[in-house]
Formats: sequence, structure tokens, C-alpha cells
Amino acid sequence: MSDAAGSSAQEHWNTRYSDAARIWSGRANAALVAEVAELPPGTALELGSGEGADAIHLASLGWQVTALDVSDVALERAAAAAADAGVDERIQWMVADLAEWVPTESFDLVVACFLHSRMPDFPRERILRRAVEAVAPHGRIVVVSHAEPPPWSKLAHGHGSHGGAPGQELPSLQQELDTLGLEQGWSIETAEVRERAATGPDGTAATLLDIVIRAQRH
Repeated sequence: MSDAAGSSAQEHWNTRYSDAARIWSGRANAALVAEVAELPPGTALELGSGEGADAIHLASLGWQVTALDVSDVALERAAAAAADAGVDERIQWMVADLAEWVPTESFDLVVACFLHSRMPDFPRERILRRAVEAVAPHGRIVVVSHAEPPPWSKLAHGHGSHGGAPGQELPSLQQELDTLGLEQGWSIETAEVRERAATGPDGTAATLLDIVIRAQRH
């Protein structure tokens, strides 16, 4: 892992991860699994890799993955999970504050799944534009985001959650496309709002709506 780190953002996420043995399910995001299933493996970049499920899934398919997250606590868990899965040699875990991150190389696949934050000054649009810059010629970008907050989320009641900062509206599909700016030089292969079955922390079942975008650079 590198030593690059954000300060307040890192403290926020390290505290959140340290408060629980596991934050996320440990399963790769279903939309990502579907969108990469038929792609030939190459080099991949994941932004906001958390505890590593998506990066591990990509590595299991043969991708050589660079996974970035601001939390070194999360990445330590991710590295352990990758070792358990036998794919640790295909993943480079890097601590990086995405608010300050600038791509220095290009990748065959760039992934940003649920890149939302409670931090009120999180520059999400700028990060997604930089993600687009990191896609190699003929490479692809996959973006998955919340179309609406989960019913058990505080954001659904106006108080903020992992879906975003308090008072922050989630983007529409068109707003997400506008942010990415994929008009010239790109083929948009997927752009839709997709249903997903999920279970909340208290066992409540619900159908969630996700924005799913996949595009290829010409």
C-alpha cells in the first residue's frame, strides 16, 4: 500500500470502519458483476474500493487491479480478503484521498460504484471526470450510483447517510451522464436505472434503484 492519505476524510472513514468488524456485505456489486461479465480482462482501476469485494471479483476474472480508497483500515481488510481468495498478487491496494487524486496512467477499465460520501465538500463530479480521463483508448468506464436512497437510510429522511451528505440530492441518470461528459469519442453501452433486491441492517427487504452506466472510449 502507498502512504498517500487524506486527513479529515481519512479520519472520518477510518473511524467508521473501526466501529464495526465489517461495513459492507463482502459480495461484489451485482451491477458491476453483470457489466464486466463478458469483457476481456486487462488492467482495472477501482475508485473507493472499501473492503475490497469488487476488486477481488475483478481479480478473480483475471484483471490486474489498482484499488484506491482513503481508508487504510478498509484496505487492510481488503488485502486480507484478497489473500484468502487467492488473488492478492493481482491487486495493488493504494491509500489515496480521491478529492486530491489525479490519474497518472490509463486503464482498460475504470470502476466507480456508489461513490457517495457524507463529507459535505466531497468533489464527486470532479472525481468522476478524472475517472473518465483515466480510461485508455478502447477501454471502458463503469459507474454505479444510487438513484434513490434505501428506505432504511438516514438520507431517505433528510439526515444524510452513506448515500450522501445532509441536504445533498442524488443525481439523476441524465445528470450522471452530463457529469461524465461522454458525448464525443465514446459509445454508451449501458445507461439505465436498474432494480436491485436488498436487505437492510434490520432485515428489512426492499427493491432499490441504481443508476448503471457503462461506456467505451473509441
